[in-house]
Amino acid sequence: MRSVIVLAGVFVALAVCGPLVAPHDPTAINIAQRLSPPGPDWILGTDALGRDILSRLLHGARWSLGLAFLISVIGLCMGTLMGLLAAQGGKLADWIVMRTTDTFLAFPDLVAAVVIAGVLGAGTGSLIFALTVTGWMRYARVVRGIGLSLQTRGYVVQAKLAGLSPLAIARWHYLPALMPSLTVVWTGMFARAILGISALGFLGFGVQPPMPEWGTMLLDARIHMRSTPLQMIWPGLAVVICVLAINLAGDALRDRLAGQEEQA
Repeated sequence: MRSVIVLAGVFVALAVCGPLVAPHDPTAINIAQRLSPPGPDWILGTDALGRDILSRLLHGARWSLGLAFLISVIGLCMGTLMGLLAAQGGKLADWIVMRTTDTFLAFPDLVAAVVIAGVLGAGTGSLIFALTVTGWMRYARVVRGIGLSLQTRGYVVQAKLAGLSPLAIARWHYLPALMPSLTVVWTGMFARAILGISALGFLGFGVQPPMPEWGTMLLDARIHMRSTPLQMIWPGLAVVICVLAINLAGDALRDRLAGQEEQA
């Protein structure tokens, strides 16, 4: 577990500090050095415009992981609020929230995100909106399920009899019980957000040039995939390793929490 957490932490550190240690300007065009192989001056080589791939990967980590963090946090807040509304708002609120989540979950996340981003137009704002709208439902279903199970607990019943407001009950009784499960769900959705950002970027709906992002780097490199495959391999590896590390960290966290529950 420690090695997985360390690996995930490395990617987080790259997102925070990577641009500070990048050897070159990620947007500087140098046609004379275009498609250069890895070497002392260009550790991972250059792309079709002569831009340093390593620098673009380090700067791209801030976009890919930073946007994924923002999207997953917004989805967490939205899903938690909707799940609590379904659990505490009565049958009508429960029906509306659950039918809404069922409608969204009937479509694959990426397909729905592509449709939304296509309607709104390419750009970072459209990317955030599309992936947030298609990602909050899983949080809501988890919160709603746990919330319904807590309604019959003695301390929740006593809080209602004491006249506490639904907001106070959610704050003091629901949220502490929800945090372990939401943390595990959040790690998975964080990884899914990275994949979604990269996928939309590859399709041209994400972060727009010249700003580097792993998905847009794959898009720029596809033309030269046969002649210089390393252009696609480096950002592809970054996405795969980062998502794998976050998913494994989430699985390890889930196992740890399950073990603590069994001991309790």
